[in-house]
Amino acid sequence: MSDDNPHSTNGSSGKSWFDKLKLSFSGEPQSKEDLVEVITEAEQRELIDPQTREMIEGVIGVNEMRVRDIMIPRAQMVTIDIDQPVEEFLPVMLDSAHSRFPVINEDKDHIEGILLAKDLLRYAFINNDDQAFHLRDVLRPAVIVPESKRVDVLLKEFRQQRYHMAIVVDEYGGVSGLVTIED
Repeated sequence: MSDDNPHSTNGSSGKSWFDKLKLSFSGEPQSKEDLVEVITEAEQRELIDPQTREMIEGVIGVNEMRVRDIMIPRAQMVTIDIDQPVEEFLPVMLDSAHSRFPVINEDKDHIEGILLAKDLLRYAFINNDDQAFHLRDVLRPAVIVPESKRVDVLLKEFRQQRYHMAIVVDEYGGVSGLVTIED
């Protein structure tokens, strides 16, 4: 049985065939939902692959996401204790394959700063005590952001301030995780 109602919906998008017809003649999406529909149709026509569609949809939705949605949780943070000797934390750094590490004092709520793996290179080949390695000397300041911050705002700050990692705190100031520009 055919449906002669021009406002009936067709398929899973919830749009009437009349709305789809308008979109096809106008040539440009009028809403975020229209844009997602165009992208989905491009995938169905094999103009783009599924991974590309997912990436584009992710970019479209980034302004609605909060830092808490993309952060690395506190329990998964690879940290270095400020009092650890280099012989103890270097294997941890190598095993993790990360390039940035929060440095803590006693627990993960007390962040002393950020250690960049590249900052250790200058000490790699030094054997005299005049230039012994002191972790505090190479720490960079930790950037602190609330978990409620919008991801698009944080991304803009990352670009403008040229930093790549931030410590995420909850409404009480406790560390809830970290976020990197790669996230």
